[in-house]
Amino acid sequence: MAASTGLLSKLARRAPAARASGSGGSEIDGDHAIAFCRTYEGLGQGSFWAADAEGRLTYLSAHAAARLLPDGGDCLGRPIADLFLSADAEGNASRSLRLALSRRSRFDRMVLRGNTGDTATWWAISGEAQFDASGTFTGFRGLCADITQDRRVADENSQMAMSDPLTGLLNRRRITALLERTIAAYKLQDRPCATMLIDLDRFKQVNDTLGHSTGDALLRQVGERLVRIVGDKEKVGRIGGDEFQVILPDKEDRGELGELAERIIAMISQPYTIEGSRCLIGASVGIAVSPFDGADVEQLVRNADLALYAAKHGGRGGFRFFSRELLQAAEQRKTLEEDLHDALERGQFALHYQPMVEARTNTVSGAEALLRWNHPTIGLVAPASFIGIAEESKLICRIGEWVLRKACADAAAWPGPLRIAVNVSPVQFIEPGFPALVANALAASGLAPERLELEITEGVFLAGSSTTEATFNALKSLGVRLALDDFGTGYSSLAYLKSAPFDKIKIDQSFVRGATVDGARNRAIITAIVALARALDMETTAEGVETFDQLDMVRGLEVSHVQGYIYARPMPEAEFLANATQADWGIEPSGYARQRYDRVTMYRKIGAIHDNHYYTVVLRNLSATGALIEGLLEVPVGTQFVLDFGQGQIEVATVRRSMKAQQGLQFERTLVNDGSGGLCTRSRISLYLLAEAGLPTAPGATGDASLIGQKDGRISLPLFASIFGQNPIISGALADA
Repeated sequence: MAASTGLLSKLARRAPAARASGSGGSEIDGDHAIAFCRTYEGLGQGSFWAADAEGRLTYLSAHAAARLLPDGGDCLGRPIADLFLSADAEGNASRSLRLALSRRSRFDRMVLRGNTGDTATWWAISGEAQFDASGTFTGFRGLCADITQDRRVADENSQMAMSDPLTGLLNRRRITALLERTIAAYKLQDRPCATMLIDLDRFKQVNDTLGHSTGDALLRQVGERLVRIVGDKEKVGRIGGDEFQVILPDKEDRGELGELAERIIAMISQPYTIEGSRCLIGASVGIAVSPFDGADVEQLVRNADLALYAAKHGGRGGFRFFSRELLQAAEQRKTLEEDLHDALERGQFALHYQPMVEARTNTVSGAEALLRWNHPTIGLVAPASFIGIAEESKLICRIGEWVLRKACADAAAWPGPLRIAVNVSPVQFIEPGFPALVANALAASGLAPERLELEITEGVFLAGSSTTEATFNALKSLGVRLALDDFGTGYSSLAYLKSAPFDKIKIDQSFVRGATVDGARNRAIITAIVALARALDMETTAEGVETFDQLDMVRGLEVSHVQGYIYARPMPEAEFLANATQADWGIEPSGYARQRYDRVTMYRKIGAIHDNHYYTVVLRNLSATGALIEGLLEVPVGTQFVLDFGQGQIEVATVRRSMKAQQGLQFERTLVNDGSGGLCTRSRISLYLLAEAGLPTAPGATGDASLIGQKDGRISLPLFASIFGQNPIISGALADA
C-alpha cells in the first residue's frame, strides 16, 4: 500500500515559497502544497514516488500502487526497479532504470512496462536525485504517469499503418520491408528466400454479383486459409485488391515450393459459404527465389509478378516459377497480341482433329477440333500462348465463330455419324447471340445438330451470367450435344450437373496420368466420376490416355470413350478425312506398356562435366528421371556426369545406356514440374560460384578450346572424344562436388 502522507508534508516543508508570476502573486504555504499534491493524485494525472539511497521505495501514490501491485501487496521497502519489465521481456528497460538510479542524476519520462503479469501496463517515469545539506546522497523523488491507454492507441495506429485493415495480414509496406530485411541479412550468409505472389481468379465476379461486403468477407476467409497453410501469419500479406504475398525464408527446393503452391491453389479453390451464398474462386501463383531470381526486393517481386502473369495466362489455376525465358515471353506476348488481330484475316489459323474412340471396340466415334496458329515468323504457336490473349481482347468471339463454322463445314463432309466436338470459351458462351450463331453454323454447313458436341468448361458457371440457363435451354432446343470439359480440375460442383443438361463428362488428363501410380487416389476419383455420369445417363471421355496400363484402367472402370496418343495424335483435316472414309473406322492402340514420366523431345546444347572437363553435348530428350544426350563417343555405362542446363541448374546423372555418340542418363534426383508443363532442377547453384569454377556463361557455349582451370596443379587430358571437337578444362572444384 502507499506510504503515509508524511512525504507530502516533507515536500511541502522543503519546497520554497512559490510566487505567481507578476507582482501581487501570493505565496503557496505548506498546507496548500499538500492540497495541490493530493488534487494532482486524485485527478489521476500522475503519481508521486520516492526511494532511499538503495533504490527501495519509501513512498508511492495509492493509484500507482494499485495498478503496479494488483494483488494488494505492500510496495514500501521494495526496489523500484522490480516493479517494471522491459518491452522485449529481456530486462533492458529495467536495467536502464537501475543504471539511471546508480548514476544519481536526473532522468525524464523513461518508458517502462509494469511487472503486472498478463495485464500489460505502461508507465512514464521521471526522477531527481536528492542530497542532504552535507551533500550526502539520500535517494530519489519523482513522478510516474500511467500511459497504458496512450501506448495502446499508439500500438493500434502502428498496427493499422503496417497491417491490412480488412484481413489483419501484413500490408504491402510491411511485407516489403520484411522481405527487404530478410534478403539483406541472408545475402551475407548465402541463404535463399522465396516469395510467392497469389492472385485470385474470378474474384471480380463475386464482387459484381454478390456485392462488396461478400467480397470483403471472402478475402478474409482467403487470408485465414493462407495462414493455415503457411503456418505463420507474419509471413503472409495482402498487397492490394485480390492479390496476396507469402515470404518463405530458407526455401529454394522447387519441388517443395511447387507442392506448396499446389496446396495453396487447392485450398483457395474449395467452396466458400458467406451469408448463405456459395462462392467459388481459384488462384494462380508466381514464384521467385532470391538470390537466383533477384538480388533485391524490386527484382525479386518483379520476377515473381512475371511468373504470376505467366501462370494466369497459361490457363489459370496453376503456378509458375520465374525463368529468364519469361522476360522474352513478355516481349513475345506483346508481339502476339499485335499479330493476333490480323491472324484470322490472313488465314493463319487451321484446325486439327484428334479422334475420340469407343473404349470397348476401338471404333472412332468422332473427333475434337483443336485450333492451331501458324505464325509467319515464330512458327506454330501453342493455343495456351494465345487463347488467354484472345479472351482478354474479346477476339475470342471472332476466332470462336470461325472455329465453329469451319469445324461444322469439315464434319459435314465426313461419312457416317461421326461427331465433331468444339471447345467454347466462357467469354463466347455468355454472348447473347451465341445460340443463334450455332443455329446459323449448322444451317450453313448442313451438319445434323446431334453430330455437334459443344465442350464447355466450368468457367461458364463462374462467369455469373444471368442468361446462362437460358443459353443452355436454347442450345438443347437446337438438338446439339453438350459436354462438361476438364471436370474435376478444381472448381467442380454437382450443382452444374443438376442445372445444365450435359450429355457427357470429360475426365481431365491430369487424373488419368496419375491413376496407375501406386498409392495415387486418382483411380478412386475417376471411379466416382464414372458412377456419377452413369447415374445421370451421361457418357464419359478420358483424356490424355497414352499407355496400355492407363487404357486397361479406364476400360476396367467402364469409361465409355477414350482420347489420347495411344490411339492418335491431332491430325490435319485432310488426313482425318482420308481415314474417316473407311467403313467402321477403327484404330488399334499403340504405345508403351506402362506409364512413364513424359519425355520431351528437344534439340539444344547443354554442358556435361566429367572429371575437370566441360563437354558440349546436345540434349535430345528429357524426362523427370533422365535424359538422352548426344555428342560424346564410346562413354562406358556407369560413368557419372554433372549436367549444366543453364541458369544455375546443375544435376548429377549416371550413364545407363551408351550407343556410339548417344547416352541415356539417369538423374540422381528427379526433376520437378516448373508449373508450365516443363521440368526444372529442385535447386540451383549461384552463377557466381559457377563462374568461379570456370563454367561458361551459357551451357554449351565453350567456343574454341581454352584452358580455364587446372586440377591439383596438373593438366589432364579429356577421357572422351567429342563430335564437337576438343573441350576446355575447368577447375576441379565443381568436378569434385
